[in-house]
Amino acid sequence: MLTTHPFDDDKLREECGIFGVSGVEGAAAMVALGLHALQHRGQEAAGISSFDGQQFHTHRAMGHVAGNFDRDDIIRQLPGQVAAGHVRYSTTGETSLRNVQPLYADLASGGFAIAHNGNISNAMRLRRDLVRSGSIFQSTSDTETIIHLVAMSSYRTLLDKFIDALKQVEGAYSLICMTPEGMIACRDPLGIRPLVMGRLGDAVIFASETVALDVVGAEFERSIDPGELVIVKGGEVKSIRPFAPMSPRPCIFEYVYFSRPDSIAEDRSVYSVRKAIGAQLAIENPVDADLVVPVPDSGTPAAIGYAQQSGIPFELGIIRSHYVGRTFIQPGDKVRHLGVKLKHNANRALIEGKRVILIDDSIVRGTTSLKIVQMMREAGAAEVHMRIASPPTRHSCFYGVDTPERAKLLAAKLDIGGMTDFIHADSLAFVSIDGLYKALGEARRADVRPRYCDACFTGDYPTPLTDQDESAPVDQFAMLEERVS
Repeated sequence: MLTTHPFDDDKLREECGIFGVSGVEGAAAMVALGLHALQHRGQEAAGISSFDGQQFHTHRAMGHVAGNFDRDDIIRQLPGQVAAGHVRYSTTGETSLRNVQPLYADLASGGFAIAHNGNISNAMRLRRDLVRSGSIFQSTSDTETIIHLVAMSSYRTLLDKFIDALKQVEGAYSLICMTPEGMIACRDPLGIRPLVMGRLGDAVIFASETVALDVVGAEFERSIDPGELVIVKGGEVKSIRPFAPMSPRPCIFEYVYFSRPDSIAEDRSVYSVRKAIGAQLAIENPVDADLVVPVPDSGTPAAIGYAQQSGIPFELGIIRSHYVGRTFIQPGDKVRHLGVKLKHNANRALIEGKRVILIDDSIVRGTTSLKIVQMMREAGAAEVHMRIASPPTRHSCFYGVDTPERAKLLAAKLDIGGMTDFIHADSLAFVSIDGLYKALGEARRADVRPRYCDACFTGDYPTPLTDQDESAPVDQFAMLEERVS
């Protein structure tokens, strides 16, 4: 079967990245470049919609941006000065073109295209009510729920219909929408999922991360505020805040893993924060060893911080090949095991006889950590100590992150000793939740609402989880199909 590489299939994965531009000729080509920079946020499918002032054009495809949107014939089919794009992962269940975004619909007010990063946590209840009212869904995506809510709204203007729709949804969302009246970008009132704005000449650009602005040569202007809608029409940019103010809760895992290290998230360098987490990890969990080795590539900044704080040398004890595709054929267990070394291989000359500290960003099921520890032992390591640059992941995410159900999370099943035995390490330790906040220059107080969404570590979900709480049979069936952001 065709499957994800075994070193990549045990990570929490941000399910989507979005990018939009208004006010430049050949907008679709710029969107394609932006999506390249966001490819790490979704590698299963990509799509771009454009508007030429008269009609909408859309091309969606399975696979990476490269190979689908680096062709002149495709970009020529997407004319106009306004365009938006999307890269995605799916969760469980169906993987098909009908779920690839941007989604498009002809409404009474005209065309409407939407790209969504996040997850609507009451989408199944809303969908059930909409179907009973006569709505006909064409996908299993929660994003389509927003389209139907807009279409069914009794408000007069499209903007009011859109706001009315958003006031009915729960959960997390960053959205880029295209209408004949202009482009709309917005974040949910808690700002759980990221969205930034930049400029390139007269063009206004929105993206999930600042690195996408860098790639197209745009200047970062600011983050979209939680609960803010930014409307771009021609050269005019207007901001409105239709929701009651709330204390923001951006996703803390953007700093741990999701964002590229060269991005700026909430005015902080992701790379610098990851180094600070590594330093804090060394303060909290020292160990006498010879080498600090990152699990590439996500563990590298934290490993640098750990090494600098501890004084133990940093070395590339695992070498990653960047020329192996994300998928490959696995006809049997033996080949599956050997396949690990296609992408990661121990640097035996460094490792043999050494006491090694492995630094990784997280442990989800534990299967990857087990393979990495085994690789170190086979390379002759005298001791293998695992240090993790996040607290134990004990809870599932329902805000647009692909996580296993809680029963499959290693930290939800075992204590630290049990986890250590499972991965066959000499020791295992995680940065504390207080230490994670300290690395961000914050303090997590029990008597004050947390500054970030850290529900995957603490179980403190910042919004209602209607679909999860109801647990109705129809909801469970729909969840098996797909919850796509």
